[in-house]
Amino acid sequence: MKRIGILFGQERSFPLTLVDRLNKAGNGAVQAEPARIGGVGLDTPKRYDLLLDRISQDIPFYRAILKKAVLDGTIVVNNPFWWTADDKFFNNVLARKLGVAVPKTVILPSNQHPPDTTSESMTNLVFPLDWDEIFQHIGFPAFFKPYSGGGWKSVYRVTNPDEFFAAYRESGQTVMTLQEEIVFTEYFRCYAIGRKYVHIMRYDPKQPHHARYVKEGPPVDPAMLERVHADSLKLMNALGYDFGTLEFAVRDGVPYAIDFLNPAPDAAVESVGAENFEWVLDHATRWLLERAAQDPEPISDYHWATFLAGGNGSTEKKTAPRPRKPAVPRATPSRPRSDA
Repeated sequence: MKRIGILFGQERSFPLTLVDRLNKAGNGAVQAEPARIGGVGLDTPKRYDLLLDRISQDIPFYRAILKKAVLDGTIVVNNPFWWTADDKFFNNVLARKLGVAVPKTVILPSNQHPPDTTSESMTNLVFPLDWDEIFQHIGFPAFFKPYSGGGWKSVYRVTNPDEFFAAYRESGQTVMTLQEEIVFTEYFRCYAIGRKYVHIMRYDPKQPHHARYVKEGPPVDPAMLERVHADSLKLMNALGYDFGTLEFAVRDGVPYAIDFLNPAPDAAVESVGAENFEWVLDHATRWLLERAAQDPEPISDYHWATFLAGGNGSTEKKTAPRPRKPAVPRATPSRPRSDA
C-alpha cells in the first residue's frame, strides 16, 4: 500500500477533500492523510511514499524535513530543492531563453543593507545607480515587487519616480524588481499539474478579488489558447514544478508571462469557485495516484544537481509532453491567492 501525505497550513477545503478523493480512487491500494510530522532525527524512518507540499514556503522547518524525505526515497511535490533555489528574477531570465514573452524587468539592490553588512560590504555595487537609464528602460507605470515571494506582499504600482522612491524606501532590506506594466486586452490564469494538464481560466486582476474569474467574455482566439497552453507546459517543464499556476497578460496579441512562481497556489473552493475546484481536485487526484505508483529510482549520485533534477539519480530534464488542444476557458468567480 502506498502512503500519501498532504502537508498544508490554514487551508481546509482542498487538502481535506483531496485526501478523501485519493482514498476513494485508490481502491485500497493508497492510504492518504494529512501529513503528521514531529521532531525528525537523522535516523527517523520514511513515513510516506509521496508528500504534496502546500506550506513549506512559509515554514522552514518543513522545508528541511522535505529535503531529508527526498533522500529517504519519498516523492515530494513540488521538489523542495529546486523550490529552495528558485526566485522570480531568474524565472524571467529563463523564460526569455525559452522564447516565452515576459515584461522588461530590472533587479535592484535592497534599499537598506542586508543584516550584518555596512556600506563597506558593498564594494562592487555601482552607487548611485543610473536611475534615469533604469526608468527609461522600464517606463511608467511599473510594478515594484520582491524578486522572490508571494501573496501580493510588498507589491507596488508606481506611476512616476517619486512614487518609486517612496516605495523603495518602504521596501527596506527586501531585494526588489522593477517591471514594466503590461496594458492587456486579455488575461489568463492557468492551473498546471504534472507538467501535462493545464486548465486555462479567464481572469481580470483589475477587479475585486471576488470577481476576478470571468464568467462570460468574448470568444478567445484558439491560436492564443494554444500558445498559452504550450507556454505553460514549457515553463513548468523547464522549472521542474509539477503543481502550480501561471498568469499571462495579452498585449498586441502576445501573451506575456506575468506570474509563474506559484508552487503552492490557492485551490480552496471558496476562492477558485466550484468548477475550477473540481478540475483541480480531479486532475490532482489522477496525477498524484499515477506519480505515487512510480517507485523513485534509488539515489546514487549525491550532488545538488541530482536533487534539483528531482532526486531520482538523473540530471536529465524531462521532455515536455505534446500539448493537448485546450478548451475555451470558463471560470467562476473566486478570490485567488496570487503570488505576484
